[in-house]
Amino acid sequence: MTDTFVPPPPRPAVDTHAKALAINLDADIYGTFAEIGAGQEVSRWFVKVGAASGTVAHTVSAYDKTVSDSIYGAGTRYVSKERLLRMLDCEFGQLVARLGPVCGDAKKFFVFADTASARNYAGDNEQHAWIGLRYLAEPGGAPNDVILHVALTDKTNERQQEALGILGVNLVHAVHHRRASMEDFLAGVWDALSLSRLVVDVIEFAGPALAVLDVRRCGLHMLRRGMATALVFDAVGRVIDPSGVLRKRPMIVNRGRFAPLEPLHARMLEAAERRLREEGVPLGRDPVRVLEMTLNPADGAGPDDAQVLDRIGPLAGLGVAMVTTFSEFYLLTTHLRRFSSEPMRFAIGVSLLARVLNDQLYSKLPGRLLEGLGKLLASNVKVYIYPMPEAAIRASLGANVGFFQLTPDAAGFVAADGLRPNPPVNHLYQYLRDAGWFEPVTFGPGET
Repeated sequence: MTDTFVPPPPRPAVDTHAKALAINLDADIYGTFAEIGAGQEVSRWFVKVGAASGTVAHTVSAYDKTVSDSIYGAGTRYVSKERLLRMLDCEFGQLVARLGPVCGDAKKFFVFADTASARNYAGDNEQHAWIGLRYLAEPGGAPNDVILHVALTDKTNERQQEALGILGVNLVHAVHHRRASMEDFLAGVWDALSLSRLVVDVIEFAGPALAVLDVRRCGLHMLRRGMATALVFDAVGRVIDPSGVLRKRPMIVNRGRFAPLEPLHARMLEAAERRLREEGVPLGRDPVRVLEMTLNPADGAGPDDAQVLDRIGPLAGLGVAMVTTFSEFYLLTTHLRRFSSEPMRFAIGVSLLARVLNDQLYSKLPGRLLEGLGKLLASNVKVYIYPMPEAAIRASLGANVGFFQLTPDAAGFVAADGLRPNPPVNHLYQYLRDAGWFEPVTFGPGET
């Protein structure tokens, strides 16, 4: 009796090397890599793992700006969606024109492109990248696009380039092998990565092969699985580029549950904008209104996906609709300062003010409440505080209501000076009031 050799099953393509090799060994997939600004990190993977002649038709790195303009045209920022789309259009058009007559009936053509700004020597530049993949799901079929924008969060230029390489290989592999479900697709894109390396803040799909993926739920799933920390949605629920609406703009920021959105929220934003203009600080552009909702509130369960999607449209009607994972209020300042150093004003009610002053919510910070308030009140930041009915404040605070003394006015409303934290926080709050960082704001005549 002789043993019959049974070959082992193929190793699943789970690491970057295995994924690149799996694509190279797929005789149907053939394309171009065009990379600007942070080296040719993605194409390098496919070349170094072997069998690249089966996948790589062409690589290009138009690093010099004059060369880049001569290929893709001038007039756009070099790290921008517009530049990425020009790269995809140009390279895909050339690929199909050159190779379509030769092997278009057998090859699933693709173009991978990225334009990136990794950490410079001083570390004071915006470190981010636009990444795109245009591909055919079948020879001669209609093209499909996946576009991502990421912030590069690693500490060194070398590590940032490495992370871009991993993400690019993941994306090429996922669109060809892991698009059966949204969850599996995103898991494939995010293999071997974390928020300490990359943060996704835009994802877009186009084309028939990706029709199964709901981009709205995809964005929320990215937030919940730790690929993103904050996403901006438009009125129909699409994830959009935050820099396009926030870059270099003064901001009025309202955090809430918005369940439901009420006329009060619009009045708060209007009153806050009036007060900001009354301050007399220079405003280079009109303020943008940001309505932020977190999936992870510190004081209870967050909304499910259906609830978030129901609320996004009405929020976008008042300004920028932002969904985040930030339990702590101060993280909003850090995030929004990525886009603008202009004046930032938070418009909040007294109940949220009380939570901001609750030392128990800062147990993760070495400096606890002092550190949290220091991060919240960064340069050119103030908090406008609006009166609320005493009953609503008590209901919001629940068991924590004992940390405060509430003094309502004759109409039953508690204003900023009607909320007194218990000692010793009361002294800190009074200092912040006197210094003008926390400022009471009233509505217009006849508004409550």
